[in-house]
Amino acid sequence: MSVKKDILWRVAMVYLGILLFAVAIIGKLFHIHFVEGNMWQERASRMTERDITIQPNRGDIYASGNRLLATSLPHYEIRMDLRAAGLTDGLFNDNIDSLSLALAALFRDRSASAYRSDLVKARQDWKRFHLIQRRVSFNQLKELKRFPLFRLGQNTGGLIVIQDYQRIQPHGNLASRTIGYTTKGESGNIVGIEGAYDKHLRGVVGLKLMQRISGNAWMPVNDRNEVEPQDGVDVITTIDIEIQDVATNALLRQLQLHRAHHGTAILMEVQTGKIKAIANLERNKRGGYSETYNYALGESTEPGSTFKLMSLLVALEDGYIRLEDSVDTGNGEIYFYNQRIADSRRDGHGKITVKEVFELSSNVGVAKLIDRFYRGREQDFINRLYRMNLNEKTGVEIRGEGTPEIKYPGDNLWSGISLPMMSIGYEVRMTPLQILTFYNAIANNGKMVRPKFVSSLQYHGNIVETFPVTVINNSIASSSSIKSARKMLEGVVESGTAINLRNANYRIAGKTGTAQIANEKYGYVMNSRVSHQASFVGYFPADNPRYSCIVVVNSPSNNVYYGNLVAGPIFREIADKVYATSLDMHEPLIAKREIVYDPPFSKSSNLKDLNVVFNHFGVPHNGNSGVSEWVTTTRRDSFIDLRDRMILDEFVPDVVDMALSDALYLLENRGLNVVVRGRGKVNKQSIPPGTITRQGQRIVLEMSIN
Repeated sequence: MSVKKDILWRVAMVYLGILLFAVAIIGKLFHIHFVEGNMWQERASRMTERDITIQPNRGDIYASGNRLLATSLPHYEIRMDLRAAGLTDGLFNDNIDSLSLALAALFRDRSASAYRSDLVKARQDWKRFHLIQRRVSFNQLKELKRFPLFRLGQNTGGLIVIQDYQRIQPHGNLASRTIGYTTKGESGNIVGIEGAYDKHLRGVVGLKLMQRISGNAWMPVNDRNEVEPQDGVDVITTIDIEIQDVATNALLRQLQLHRAHHGTAILMEVQTGKIKAIANLERNKRGGYSETYNYALGESTEPGSTFKLMSLLVALEDGYIRLEDSVDTGNGEIYFYNQRIADSRRDGHGKITVKEVFELSSNVGVAKLIDRFYRGREQDFINRLYRMNLNEKTGVEIRGEGTPEIKYPGDNLWSGISLPMMSIGYEVRMTPLQILTFYNAIANNGKMVRPKFVSSLQYHGNIVETFPVTVINNSIASSSSIKSARKMLEGVVESGTAINLRNANYRIAGKTGTAQIANEKYGYVMNSRVSHQASFVGYFPADNPRYSCIVVVNSPSNNVYYGNLVAGPIFREIADKVYATSLDMHEPLIAKREIVYDPPFSKSSNLKDLNVVFNHFGVPHNGNSGVSEWVTTTRRDSFIDLRDRMILDEFVPDVVDMALSDALYLLENRGLNVVVRGRGKVNKQSIPPGTITRQGQRIVLEMSIN
């Protein structure tokens, strides 16, 4: 072959190769465009577009009377992009010292040199999401945005602000376990009212479509959101914050006095089942007390003597006993097989009536009565208890209710002593709330209603749902048996084991309880000691019951463990507060002709200022806890009553009944724009107390004189 032909052949092969390569490229382009086009467009969209979740405002939780129990306050996490496009070495070096000084002065957690060292190292490591501070308030954020570098924004100064919400309870420990808390775990919110009504409180998240632009920044694609967020609804509870405060403090004082491990107190409206107060306190490692567990709802224990009402009501309902029947309790002890049952009184009570058996809380008397009529017929006794719903949970909306245990004849743990032991409150288990529900039914003429913690749901001030009274059992027993039960309960306070609770203003009906606490491993005796549970449960006023209440104190340690001495005073203090503040419970009073002292009118004001004035002019006034700098004044018959008025920085303060000067001082210091109408004292404020403050918000004060 000639050289010329050889060259032409080689050139032809090259052109053919180029042609084939071009055809392959064109074919691939067609394949990508027509076959894989949708896939690549979707991937490109994901690289340049994304949905941003917009969190709604979580609903608030209120006490009855719209007192705030739980709300969400915004807080911010501050981070810094040390590789921001506009953050040059020169700019960083010129401002790092002043920035460090400003951060140290604002947060006061580290020195300026520590901040500088930390930021320089983060710059060297080219960190893009370096943490500066968590839980930064709005006011701190406003100041921080004026700092060197940070005032230049994210792209130049590297400032990154992440907003979050902190759930707070303005009243601290009051009913905190019942209110519950929020979590960010996979299990979601499950504790207390926060958990029970989480789907209502959390609202509906929104979505906004964002697009990547130059500089690795993101901006909204549209002015509107793809899905608008919907705020959560507000939950209005049945809790009365004033009574809750009394219940918590009364319980705390007794726990401290007796060095008890834990205790609980519950107050319920008889006819509606509304829980007006619920306190749960447990001793912590530091020796103080806090709400760590909802014992009222979750702890199922042997109730002891408070169960005697259930036992005798069964015998009353079956017609085996009457209150005037007698029973010989002998010398105060009796044996069932090898089990000794004894009364607390040495030598016993002798021959007494059924009513006295209950009033004196005779273990021997109750055990003998139930054993006499139900031995060999144990199923009849248990079936009657079951018909009173004592083996069922109350079904309250809050999770974690303990399961009642009332065993049945033939069960694995049933024995020859089960019947007499159950009759006096052992070998059965119930929670304080379940016991209270039963006693509340006695006060409610036999109608058992379900306890409830929430009365309604509101959205932006409008009621969207109310929760009516739920009846568990229309009649747990006949009217004659209920009447006899109420006579026995009244007798306990009038002449029985709780005579120390009797008072001249109103009558209390109830039952004391003192039970030994069994340990799972060691039984009732551990290290030669016996732990006790003291309780008192009942209702008031006895002749027209309005409220029922139970108090349980676990493991008092000062050798005083009887229910009337440990739990009874707590019950009495709560009842006294309710009676004092419920004028419709009072009998009309005849006005006194002579008044020893007529105290002057006083406006609510600063505690120190009032003390100076009162002491100078000799005006009688009560002491004050000194917890708050501001107080509310109330004129009593012969003195001025001072009560703490809580003023929190984040909320609009209550300035009603204050002088204008004090009201202006409190409101304007929170950045509010105050408009005054009239003169005198503040009679009304346009923004309710407890509302979260917003800078520049207008508030109108209507004074007492126009």
